[in-house]
Amino acid sequence: MNKLILGLPKGSLEEATFGLMRKAGFKVSASSRSYIPSVDDPEVDVRLVRAQEISRYVELGMLDAGITGHDWIVENASDVHEVAELIYAKQGMRPVRWVLAVPEDAPIRSVKDLRGKRIATEAVNLTRRYLAEQGVQAEVEYSYGATEVKPELGLVDAIVELTETGSSLRAHSLRIVETLLESTTRLIANRAAWADTWKRAKCEQLSILLQGALAAESKVLLKMNAKEADSGRVAEILPALHAPTINALSTEGWVAIESVVDESVVREIIPQLKAAGAEGIIEIPLNKVVA
Repeated sequence: MNKLILGLPKGSLEEATFGLMRKAGFKVSASSRSYIPSVDDPEVDVRLVRAQEISRYVELGMLDAGITGHDWIVENASDVHEVAELIYAKQGMRPVRWVLAVPEDAPIRSVKDLRGKRIATEAVNLTRRYLAEQGVQAEVEYSYGATEVKPELGLVDAIVELTETGSSLRAHSLRIVETLLESTTRLIANRAAWADTWKRAKCEQLSILLQGALAAESKVLLKMNAKEADSGRVAEILPALHAPTINALSTEGWVAIESVVDESVVREIIPQLKAAGAEGIIEIPLNKVVA
């Protein structure tokens, strides 16, 4: 049997990725110490690997495909095929930034002020390339953790750190000077696997289901009944992917109306729908929306 060896991130993205896989239709489960989870698809073998390493193992062919951050693809200079971008805000897969940060009272105002300074970061290659592009020579060292406290301890002059909102940096009295890279989560494939007909089809299937789950994240299905005479007014209120679906009911003069809408507008439009003549309004959560 053909198999797709899929790398999923171990660590902070693990729970979010498992949740996304479940919404896409794959039941993935593992004990806290397991690195080989079970999955209810006999054509997929899953391996848990640190997100920082997935792109490298995909490039080397040890994994056929994987889910990791665009930042780690850049950091490792990995030659992989990026199949899809995955942004899953509710489960923690939000866009993030690698930023240059310094103490609040530091005289450093731009990257140019870092000449001859010491910088700590986990993204050493990314930082060195950025400094080279700016024509700045500085010492960049790998940080094994607690990066945000190192300027306060006088160990380094600046850090390059991952942030989503900047709140953790501010809590450590650090000021963002510049953004080096904005990153989102990606589904990637080994180039040899992408050239294989079966593995490419399996990757594309996975991509469709994952993106369908993402598209459904912020949408719901609204179903309701209305008199045929009121259906036009009701349909005008409803946003839809194309147009609301309207079907005749067995009761003469009545129709059933349904539409996929953004969850954020539901509380605004349900009173409007009611006023326009809609009855029996039902809100249904969705697992996947495939355009």
